[in-house]
Amino acid sequence: MRKNIKITAGIAATAALALGLSACGTSSDPGSKDSAGSGDSGKALVVAASPTPHADILNYVKDNLAEKAGLKLEVKEFTDYVLPNTATENGQVDANFFQHKPYLDDFNKKNGTTIVPVVNVHLEPLGLYSKNIKSVKDIKAGQTIAVPNDTTNGGRALQLLAENGLITIKPGVGTNAKLSDITDKKGLEFKELEAATVPRALNDVDAAVINGNYAIEAKLSPAKDAIALEKADGNPYANFLAVKEGNEKDARVQKLAKLLNSPEVKKYIEDTYKGSVIPAFGTPQ
Repeated sequence: MRKNIKITAGIAATAALALGLSACGTSSDPGSKDSAGSGDSGKALVVAASPTPHADILNYVKDNLAEKAGLKLEVKEFTDYVLPNTATENGQVDANFFQHKPYLDDFNKKNGTTIVPVVNVHLEPLGLYSKNIKSVKDIKAGQTIAVPNDTTNGGRALQLLAENGLITIKPGVGTNAKLSDITDKKGLEFKELEAATVPRALNDVDAAVINGNYAIEAKLSPAKDAIALEKADGNPYANFLAVKEGNEKDARVQKLAKLLNSPEVKKYIEDTYKGSVIPAFGTPQ
């Protein structure tokens, strides 16, 4: 999730959104009433998604499953964590697929949006990576670790570091932890960066906490290359299909939700990502 580009001016946000949609080759008017939550099964369902693995999974559905299910699906790729939600809220796309619940809760609270989850699809374990360090025990005082700068992924990163004994944080802060909540840095320095840029910082820091999707895009294998990795059991960070509240029952959304939880998609995730992305649903009966 991982892409939290902060756009403080409304005009800038509008321009960036228009650019993002045009760059993806919009062929219809996704901002029209019919397209956004009308339930018109004749219209393509337009879904905003991160490139990897979200758009890859959606494109698998589009190419292999959607036609048989009577679903027209259009995938729009975004490379940040803000525009997919604002586009969904504004009706410029019908749904999005890129985020987990802690991030969405924080986003809705801060932005007054009403985006809601529809169905869990997969988990991307957050990992600690390094170009030169092979084990957590080799990380020493004086070294620098890059972490995501958005609220939820930053706190999630600090939890991973704390669980691996690299820092100590205040009790009870959970995934809302901030750098100011670190009670013992153990001599480490931290560099906060926008999540999408963290992989590119690997050459400039000793280690970095990277979101699973960005790790994959950077040709890193979370299952093989991470020196520390989140555990899957009980993990609250499943990524899901989301819509603006009130559009959950759109027939097109329900069709896509069923396909995203299908045995075919489960197998695609397992075969394609080999543990770097994990299905967050069981095989339906």
